[in-house]
Amino acid sequence: MGVLKDAMGDAILTSMWIVSIPLTRILISIFISYVGIQPKSLSGLFTSTIATSLRLLTFNLFSRALGGANFNPSTATAFYAAGLKSDASLISMATRFPAQATGGVVGVKALLKFMPKEYKGFLRGPSLKVDLHTGAAAEGVLTFMFCFSVLMVVVRGPKSPFLKVWLLSYVTTGLYFLRSGYTGPSMNPANAFGWAYENDLHNSWEQFYVYWACPIIGAIVAACLFRALSPKPVIKITKKKKE
Repeated sequence: MGVLKDAMGDAILTSMWIVSIPLTRILISIFISYVGIQPKSLSGLFTSTIATSLRLLTFNLFSRALGGANFNPSTATAFYAAGLKSDASLISMATRFPAQATGGVVGVKALLKFMPKEYKGFLRGPSLKVDLHTGAAAEGVLTFMFCFSVLMVVVRGPKSPFLKVWLLSYVTTGLYFLRSGYTGPSMNPANAFGWAYENDLHNSWEQFYVYWACPIIGAIVAACLFRALSPKPVIKITKKKKE
């Protein structure tokens, strides 16, 4: 029952995360247009970082409310492989991955159904802009960098949760610009699957190879490097039991 509850929490949080991505883009676009700054300028980057920080803070609260739910199979894999999730197992991971993918599909369908026509241009998912192997390598390397950064910041970073979120927002924003020319805004297999399902590409080799296999491998490698660089025991992240 606990595994199913976690899976349901993951599905709900993932669908909310997928919906929040274009909404954040829209709000940033409205703001920078109002104040008259360029999206790719330092001011535009700073604005994106602030918006990402607020979104991460909000979803951190949502995650806690849902009992530690996760919206990204890559980071879930990294924390499990690093030995930081004592309450996780291969069975629970195998249950939560499909739930996260389902949440991705629900989020995409909700966006396409309810987004006003004037903002439809902001609805875009990951798309391969290079050849298959280059895209797979880019997705694997960038996911490795992302997951390793998350592990270092969350476990070995500053104690302040606000500073943690601020650092993670810089990492997320920076990698977003790096990956946009290769595979689009991914590093999250559930996000990629949602858009692929809508375009009837969810059962393609490209989807499995580029957006699932390589990110998961990158996450595992990040976890292995983190463990190699962390000889001291780390505090395992567990959910609090109700008394």
